[in-house]
Amino acid sequence: MNRYPLWKNLLILSVILVSLLLAWPNLYSQDPSIEITAARGVTVTEASVGEIRAALDNASIPVKEIKLRDGGKVLIRFAAASDQLRGQEAIEQTLSTRYHTALTLSADLPGWMPALGLKPMNLGLDLRGGIHVVIDVDLDAALEQALERNLGDMRTQLRDKKIRYLTLTRDSNHIIAKFDDAESRAAAVKALQRDTQDMQIETSEDGDRFIAQLSLLPTAQRQIKDFALEQNITTLRNRVNALGIAEPSIARQGERRIVVQLPGAQDPGRLKEILGATATLEYRLVDTEGSVADAVAGKVPVASKLYYERDGKPILLKRRVIVTGDQITDASSGFDNQSGTPTVFVNLDGQGARRMRDMTTENVGKPMAVVFIENRTTTAMVDGKPVKTTRKVEEVISVATIREPFGSRFQTTGLESSAEAHDTALLLRSGALAAPIQIVEERTIGPSLGQDNIDQGILSVLIGMGAVVLFMGFYYRVFGLIANVALVVNLVMIAAVLGLLGATLTMPGIAGMVLTLGMSVDANVLIFERMREEIKNGNSPQASIAAGFEKAFSTIVDGHVTTLIAAIVLFSFGTGPVKGFAVTLIIGLASSMFTAINCSRALINLAYGGKRLKTLPV
Repeated sequence: MNRYPLWKNLLILSVILVSLLLAWPNLYSQDPSIEITAARGVTVTEASVGEIRAALDNASIPVKEIKLRDGGKVLIRFAAASDQLRGQEAIEQTLSTRYHTALTLSADLPGWMPALGLKPMNLGLDLRGGIHVVIDVDLDAALEQALERNLGDMRTQLRDKKIRYLTLTRDSNHIIAKFDDAESRAAAVKALQRDTQDMQIETSEDGDRFIAQLSLLPTAQRQIKDFALEQNITTLRNRVNALGIAEPSIARQGERRIVVQLPGAQDPGRLKEILGATATLEYRLVDTEGSVADAVAGKVPVASKLYYERDGKPILLKRRVIVTGDQITDASSGFDNQSGTPTVFVNLDGQGARRMRDMTTENVGKPMAVVFIENRTTTAMVDGKPVKTTRKVEEVISVATIREPFGSRFQTTGLESSAEAHDTALLLRSGALAAPIQIVEERTIGPSLGQDNIDQGILSVLIGMGAVVLFMGFYYRVFGLIANVALVVNLVMIAAVLGLLGATLTMPGIAGMVLTLGMSVDANVLIFERMREEIKNGNSPQASIAAGFEKAFSTIVDGHVTTLIAAIVLFSFGTGPVKGFAVTLIIGLASSMFTAINCSRALINLAYGGKRLKTLPV
């Protein structure tokens, strides 16, 4: 009686051992570190590590470790946060044109742990320090831009069909066309209905003027707004990546806001520069007649311009621009239907479509290049003061052959992989913001404050757990000690699952841990009190143990399920800190059910199962 089979004991022991292994990395200290990645066209090698080490040695900055990691990254560990900041300044001042630096925290793990994929929990902004920015997207401006594009297309359509109109104007919500007679208006409405399916048309009269008023359908407005918001998120994500911040978080909040969180970043001015930076794209024909070698030597043809691809290869392009990035309305990656090769599908507005159609008609069989242009701002320390410089970067991201004439929608081929096609589509879409943005909230959390939060969070967990351990040991004696062991296992399992899932621990998450400890010990209290009742009713100790677990099970499940429902609701409708609390609580509830029922029962069975007992130490 009251014995688990061997397989069940081994299963419980295996779960505990795996949890201990997964949670182990959290015991190691988090060193202030710098993660260095190479700029475009540069490869990180052991020689790069030597350059970085020399820059730090020249600045007399002590380093704990410099290591070349997989993926072309260099990780530098420091003993103190002050050395980390000085190290970043020294690297940016001497090697900023070739390397990007990112402030981060890195656990000082033994080499075998990363080899097994073991890693500590990620720390949130409130525990690690960094910058939190809330951005408002002007979606009304996106709708106005859509109306402006449609206005240009309508002028072209009416002119091509030789339909006369008096005026064609727009306000913030409508496009208004006025005609001399009803016949012209009817012909215009018929033509526009066929070509503008995302707009509704209403007709009216004003004296001797016949009016057609066009407005975007509600479904079209939602699509435009969603596209503008998603494109801005993509744009901001690419721009934030230029900061080199490790583990940035850029997410949608509500209908028109974007939340940007940059753990480890401490320069809000630089962040604003990146978010407000301008970037664009240009399509140009490749000059196949001029000599690239002569151009590199300085003899560039008058009608051409020398560019470089991302791998550093020179290429000669025509000076005349076909279309620019502000004329791109959409871009997506996919595969060519005929050849099955990766491709990028691009949509242009009316003006861009006409220029592209004319140019491609005249140049079938010739190569065309996509040029990415960006103004990048860098900060260097000069005489102890930060000096900001802006440089214009122009690089060719794709070259493809024109197969046939095309206009508003076309595909760009010649890409090496689907990943490159995806990245190119992102660049095309993120060349410019789809709608204006405004920073409405900004918070900077210093590293010292983040460390204070960590210390206080750990202290709160230890105090809460210590109080529970003392109470359970005093009130329930040996059974209380068994409950305390299950409580520790519960905490270990939460840390293990958070690390395994790559979840981020925040201060509200620590609060969720403390609440979970209470839920876990509450389950043991229900079981032990039920045992006491069974003993008072005259049942034997062994029968009381079995009845305690069996009869308290439904109550424990009810309490955990109701709390789980509340946690799921918090996760579904909450944002930021609320979600962090909910995630930790959900994981804690699951582990609490396992430890309070299975682990406690296994320990009690091992201690008292099969024995003849006169009393229970409960």
